[in-house]
Amino acid sequence: EEIQRETAYPDGKVEKVLKNGCHLIFFPNGTWKKVGSDGKTVTITFFNGDVKQIMPDQTVIYYYADAKTTHTTYSDGLEVLQFSNGQIEKHYPDGKKEITFPDQTIKNLFIDGQEESIFPDGTIVRVQRDGSKTIEFNNGQRELHTSQFKRREYPDGTVKTVYMNGQQETKYVSGRIRIKDKDGNIIMDTKL
Repeated sequence: EEIQRETAYPDGKVEKVLKNGCHLIFFPNGTWKKVGSDGKTVTITFFNGDVKQIMPDQTVIYYYADAKTTHTTYSDGLEVLQFSNGQIEKHYPDGKKEITFPDQTIKNLFIDGQEESIFPDGTIVRVQRDGSKTIEFNNGQRELHTSQFKRREYPDGTVKTVYMNGQQETKYVSGRIRIKDKDGNIIMDTKL
């Protein structure tokens, strides 16, 4: 671009005004700043390789050169971090966070302490504040994990519960109930 005017300042800063209206400001430490002809688009390239862009809508895009990470802050408060490994984090203004991992697993962290993970195979894991966990498998099975037991519910209505003491209880859709002790010995079976 053609230079319209160039000014050198006593502090070592040099400003160049281009004919297209852009301003380039060069600092002694190697950092430089470009102000677009609209006066609203600003790009600062730091001496360490970091780059900060301010867009006309006040979106701020900051690229961390060492970490190869981009941090974008939108005017509505949404923040998006993109890491070099492909991980993307979205931090919403209400405090919710959504993390997309390189394998495309999505983890949502809610402000009330609950978590939800959605795996590429369709499995969904929800963790409550009390630590209890619900797992919904893509084959229709569900598991509930609490501090007292683990329970698996099958699509046919069968429910198998394993208690912390090792005792197992299986309830079949027919009404049959089978209970085994911790060693797997049947202690009750109501065969119908």
